[in-house]
Formats: sequence, C-alpha cells, structure tokens
Amino acid sequence: MQANHNYSIQPHGVFFNKSNEGALYQDHTSGAEKADDIVQPGHIYTYRWTVPEHVGPTNADAQCVTWLYYSSVDPVKDTYSGLFGPLLTCKKGSLNDDNTQKNIDKEFVLLFTVTDESGSWYHDENKKKAQNWQQINDEDEDYLESNKMHGVNGYLYANLPGLQMCLGDKISWHVIGLGNEVDMHTAYFYGNTFLHDGSVKDTLSLLPGVFATLTMTPDNAGEWALVCRTNDHYSAGMQAKYTVRSDCGKAPTKKPSGKVRRYYIAAVEVEWDYAPSGQDVLEGVPLEESDEAKTFTAGGDDRIGRKYKKVVYREYTNAQFKEQKERTAADKHLGVLGPILHAEVGDTMVVVFKNMASSGMKFSMHPHGLYYSKGFEGSDYKDGTTGKEKADNSVPSGEVFTYSWEVPERAGPGTDGPSCSTWAYYSDVNPIKDTNSGLVGPLIVCKKGTLKDSYTRKDVDREYALMFTVLDENESWYLDKNIDTYCKKPGNKETLKGNEDFKESNKMHGINGFVFGNLKGLEMYQKEKVNWYLVGIGNEVDMHTVHFHGQTFLHKRVAYHREDVYDLFPGVFATVEMIPDSVGVWMLHCHVNDHMVGGMETTYTVKDGSLKPTTDFIGPFSTAGSPLSSSYIICLLIAVIVTVF
Repeated sequence: MQANHNYSIQPHGVFFNKSNEGALYQDHTSGAEKADDIVQPGHIYTYRWTVPEHVGPTNADAQCVTWLYYSSVDPVKDTYSGLFGPLLTCKKGSLNDDNTQKNIDKEFVLLFTVTDESGSWYHDENKKKAQNWQQINDEDEDYLESNKMHGVNGYLYANLPGLQMCLGDKISWHVIGLGNEVDMHTAYFYGNTFLHDGSVKDTLSLLPGVFATLTMTPDNAGEWALVCRTNDHYSAGMQAKYTVRSDCGKAPTKKPSGKVRRYYIAAVEVEWDYAPSGQDVLEGVPLEESDEAKTFTAGGDDRIGRKYKKVVYREYTNAQFKEQKERTAADKHLGVLGPILHAEVGDTMVVVFKNMASSGMKFSMHPHGLYYSKGFEGSDYKDGTTGKEKADNSVPSGEVFTYSWEVPERAGPGTDGPSCSTWAYYSDVNPIKDTNSGLVGPLIVCKKGTLKDSYTRKDVDREYALMFTVLDENESWYLDKNIDTYCKKPGNKETLKGNEDFKESNKMHGINGFVFGNLKGLEMYQKEKVNWYLVGIGNEVDMHTVHFHGQTFLHKRVAYHREDVYDLFPGVFATVEMIPDSVGVWMLHCHVNDHMVGGMETTYTVKDGSLKPTTDFIGPFSTAGSPLSSSYIICLLIAVIVTVF
C-alpha cells in the first residue's frame, strides 16, 4: 500500500470470511483476523474472495452482475478520496482467457456520484493549492458547495473520454451509484435504449449502493448525451457523451413499417390554477383555512399564490393551429400535462409542433424511447451537428417544425412487459426550465393491434396518466412575469427571489399540476381494466412513492408483481395495471411525508359495477360518452311499437 493513510478493500457480491472482509467495525475479532481491516502505508495484504454457485448470478441475471469494491476503514472519507472500483461476478464459462466477456463487443463502467471533496482525506492538501487559501472558511456554504463535484466517473460537463462503440455492437454497461442522501440519480441514455431486468428502458434509477448491468445493442448512430436526469445533478455537470459509429461495416437495424400517426401539438401559454376549487379537498376546508395549503396557495404582497403563468403542450386539429382540440371527460385529468401520444411498435410518429409562446421563447419536443435521427432529437446540446440538423433543437416563437420519430421494437413493451410501455416527451432546449414551466407529456407505445383507429386503446376500459413532481416555479421561465402579475407589493425583485420562504412557496407538490386534492376525473367501475401511466420528473427531492388506497395493481417486469405502492424517480416511467374491486372514494398520494403535507394527494373513485351503463347495444339510442342501458332501450322500443300499432 503506497498511500499515506490506512486503507483496505471491501467487496460486494462475493464470498469471504472475517479475515478477508476489509471493513473496520467492532465485529469481536482480533489479532490476525483484523489485519484485513486496516492496511497501513507500505504494507501488503492479500485478500481471498470466492464466487461459489450460491452467490453467483442466477439464471434470470445478466451474464455478469455488477458489484463494487472500496476502502472501508472510513467508508465515507475513503470513497470521497477516490478508493472504489467495479467488481463483476459472471456465470461459469462466460469469460474469455483475458477475463473479458464472451458475446460482448464492449463493456463500460459508469459511476454516478457527488464527490464531496470537503470530506476527502486530502481536503487540506487540496485547499492549499488555492490562492489566499488561508482566508478560506471551511464552514462557508458557498465554499462547501464548490467542493461537491457532480460527476460521472469523476468527470464533469461531458469530459469523460472513451465511450465509443459501433452500430450493432453488443454493449454491457455496468452502472454504480454511490454517495450521500443527495445521490438520487437517473442515468439517461439519449438516442438508444437498453435492456434491464427484462424491460426495455432508456433511464435507470440509482441510489447509493445500487448497481446494475445493462445490455444495449445501439441502432442509432451519432454522438449522444448520457446524463443524470435529476435537475440539480444535471445542471452541476453530471453529463457525459457516448458515440455510436456507423463506419464499422455493420448494417443498421431494419425497422418494420407500420402506420403513420400524425399529431399537431403546440406550446401554449396559460394561466394555471393549481387549486381551482379553492379548497383543500381532502380536508374539506377552504385553502385559507388549511395551515398546510396556505404556505403554497396564499397570495399576498410578496407571494404569488396558487395561479401562475405557464406554457403547456396542447393538441390541435390540423396544421393551421386555429382550433385546439377540446379535452374530453377522459382527458381532463391530464391537467398541466400535454396530450397522451399513442403509437404501436413499427409505426412512425409525425408530430407537427408550433411554438405559440411569447416572442423570444424557444422550445422543442424530445421523446424518450423512440428512434430519431439527430435532426429530430429536439435536444439542445453540442453534438457535432449543424444547420438543418439543429433546426429541431430550439423552435422559435411563432414557428413550426415537423418531427418524425420511428417506433422500433425496442421502444415497445417486449415479451416481458405489459401491453403498452410508458415514456414521456418534453422540451429539451433547457430541460430544467422548460419542464418546470410546464412542457411535459406522456408517450405510450403499445404492441401491434392494441390501438383503435382513434389512437386510443381497445384492450382497456380506462387509461390515466399521472405525473408526480414538485414543479419548481422558481425555475420557470415566467418567474419574473408571475411576480409582476400576482405579487401586490413585491419590493426589490432580486431580493425577493433570494428569500427562502418565497422560494419554498413556489414549490408546488402536485399530481398533474394540481395540489391538495384538486385533481379530478379519476373515475372507474368495479372490474374494469384500468391502466395507469406513471411519470416522474424533477429534482433530488422528487423521490415519490405512489400509493393507491383500497386497491392493488400489477406491475410487470419479467413476471407480474402485486403491489399498491410504486417507487417513482425523476426520468422514470411505468405502466401499472389495475382491476378495481373495492367501491368507494379512495385516496391517491405520494407517501413521502413532506410531499403529502405539501399537497401531493388526490382521490379516485370506484363505482359499483352493477350500476355501470351497458354498451352492448349499438344504434341510434346510444350516445357517445353517455350510453343508454339496454333495459331502457328495450322499454323505448316497446313504447315505439305500441305507438305505431
């Protein structure tokens, strides 16, 4: 050991006895058995770990399972100082003689963590490299923040080298989470998808001590972003790039042909009311009488209140963008969300997008999960493209751009998934400000034969999309406008924007942009087949546990799992399937205490199935959205016959 501190090596995922653990804690061992716990400078210790069958990868695991090793004398300071690495345990016969994986062209390791250099053993030594270091206050908040390095493998702002592969390669990604309570990460691969636990995804949630093996066969050539989708980490530099080359002699994946599904979507400015009823609905009292609600919904001299100017996606009838599609009763629950965009595997989605926001505002549409060329990505980052290929990335106010996205097999639910997979679309010019301003919508990709001609599903009775997030109006493009419009006496605007209480009042803990039970329209009957599309976006506070009172649901990964709470993180999307059986008005909420107190709760209603109007008679007596019962129709027919005769 050549460092000047005591260190060790402690592994995950392998078998070892107490003499080979490498972790310093009171375990009632002593003498030679403790020599592995502390290796002093200049000393050598040989660790012996084995991988017997019972700790190796199972049949359901990837070929190699990702683990971690690190120094555990002081696991916090040691890891902040840099002592960690990947450890892979592989199935028997899966490795070449040089310990690389068989049937894998390339493998890459990605560590997502905020390295707190203030907690490193070398902090004092590093600090002395700064000019006037004697004047540094180690407790200063700005200084402490400056030492938190939001990196991928220790690199910030896309400086990580070496992530190059060829079109059609089989890639094994080994992804590791490490760190503190702020280290809630969602790794997002632009341009391609991967397979994890039997599901096709393009995002992966990570917490400290969570590891995953992802398999990717890239079919989309280009230079692509690889980022943490959690807002604070993204803005602080947790970004990388990976390159898929098309000049390796491998033919691109042939994409099946299907329908062209055309949508007309505009970015439209609205006055948004987070609590239009004026009530804390679950408490049954006016907002002003609810201590919890007042923090976020009460206006005043230096408070905006419950109404904000926002920009949202809305659907139009044609490319003239003169007539906005009226939301049906089934759609009104969407709230701030854009329309649900449906497609089947093999389709092509053509989205005609118009930016109808204020002059100077540039927005886009960026889809998760789909196949798109660089000219239709809708993301504004440096990727080596110019000219027409960049026109999609920021559509100016008043202009129209037509996106064309293909829906390959990998975008669908696959054999192990539900009938339809949930993805999302949003503006990615400035993803933090754009989404907090309101530009988000659900994107649903289904198996072939699932959709009607109207693009809605034929295999379920009802489908609902729910976005759980703290919409941070402090990060909205319209913050200044909202202060000017809704604050009665704001005083100095910059001073107000720095006030912690003011900033807290603008963090709206909502479901689809509604707080304190104001989300309406979630109604169903017993025994109906209901699919819920869950969408997570946001910041490190956006760890949501979606709880349905009164019912359970099925979530399908490799197999179905029965649950009533779903864990949702920023950049995570899921489809859960429910057949409600318990009648009543039921609570639906995030189970994180602060989010419940902040208003992230509503109700859904399950009605008695025997009262459901039948739709088995199709004719002039049946009206859309309000079907007449067959007994009523029979009575009418009898009355008509009697009258005739």
